[in-house]
Amino acid sequence: MPHYRYQAKGSDGRMTAGVLAADNAMAAAAALRQQGSQVLQLSPVAAQTVTFGQKLKELNQGTGPGARDILNFTSQLAVMIRAGISIRGAIEGIAEQTDNIKFKKILYHIKQDVESGKQFSEALAKHPRQFNSLYVNMVRASEMSGSFSQMLDRIASYLAQQIETRSMVIGAMIYPGVIATLAVSVTIFLLTFVLPRFAAVFKGKEAAMPWPTKFLMGLSAFMVDWWWAVVLVLVGGVVAFVLFVRTDLGSRWFDKVKLTVPIFKKMFRALYISRSLHTMGELVNAGVPMLDTLMITGDISGNWFYRKLWQSVYSSVKQGKKIAHPLQRSPLLPKSVVQMVSAGEESGKLGEVLDEVSSFYAKQLREVIKTVTAMIEPIMIMVMGGVVGFIAMAIILPIFKLSTLVK
Repeated sequence: MPHYRYQAKGSDGRMTAGVLAADNAMAAAAALRQQGSQVLQLSPVAAQTVTFGQKLKELNQGTGPGARDILNFTSQLAVMIRAGISIRGAIEGIAEQTDNIKFKKILYHIKQDVESGKQFSEALAKHPRQFNSLYVNMVRASEMSGSFSQMLDRIASYLAQQIETRSMVIGAMIYPGVIATLAVSVTIFLLTFVLPRFAAVFKGKEAAMPWPTKFLMGLSAFMVDWWWAVVLVLVGGVVAFVLFVRTDLGSRWFDKVKLTVPIFKKMFRALYISRSLHTMGELVNAGVPMLDTLMITGDISGNWFYRKLWQSVYSSVKQGKKIAHPLQRSPLLPKSVVQMVSAGEESGKLGEVLDEVSSFYAKQLREVIKTVTAMIEPIMIMVMGGVVGFIAMAIILPIFKLSTLVK
């Protein structure tokens, strides 16, 4: 259905402008007159033609906008709103400078919704994959309180911290992954290229070989002859694991593993506590209703068990109980945190308390990540050294034994 840009004068003398969808220009004008408006100007919105180059660029950007795109949009919008630019003009200006084709389309859709008279938060809510419930609710609260630019600054600060935290956690997980990949690659190289060279030396002397050499020779022969089966099993195992984790049962199991693995559990607990309390603090300070705050906090927590915890708090508060009541029975939050939440709830300064506690756990998370990284390095080096040493021992031992027999 085509769109028409209009300027009209209402029955009260006020001028209005926007975009209207209609079958044709006459239908658009009739719709405006039915609203009691006098049509001053009506023109069709030209449909944008997509060139082959633009289509190719869009295919290359199939993932759509990322977290940093949303952060940049929020920061720029806050600056432009403070400069006195209308929200429609600000969105249009940001959209024109955006390189991501999909995000550009989203921004133009938001601009059209705003032009048609919808609230900015209502326009954002149509794109939940890019603007989650926390973002939408904070914007909605600012629309009611009149602190739009200040709220955008708070949202941008929140997004920046979440991106930084996510980058730190991913960085801590990448390091052991690289070391483990290197260890596996070296082991495969030794089994498939080095050990087969010794097979001719040890041929016919199997009775004199120690069990480590027999084991590795058998494993090497299997790897050389059935390498394709090993590759299929590894790829199939990875695919099966990914599909399993995407199920409810698999997701719950993986979330439990992250909270129980000795080296990583402290890091993930600090991450989930910091994220939950930071989210809750931002929403409370923004003036979002408590029930909505608790529901959003659970959705953004990032772990099945923490999501269930905040859902139980939601049910408790809905029945008129205190926030701290269900938290006291859960092992997921330290007692000191529950006590501070209870004190903030009693004093009416819950938002300030949540900000302080989340900041403390954000610092603790950085320290835990450094500790985990420092612990993983010697552990992985020891494992890698043990594997290589075992292979070297399996090669050297039979050589010494054969030389002794020759003497």
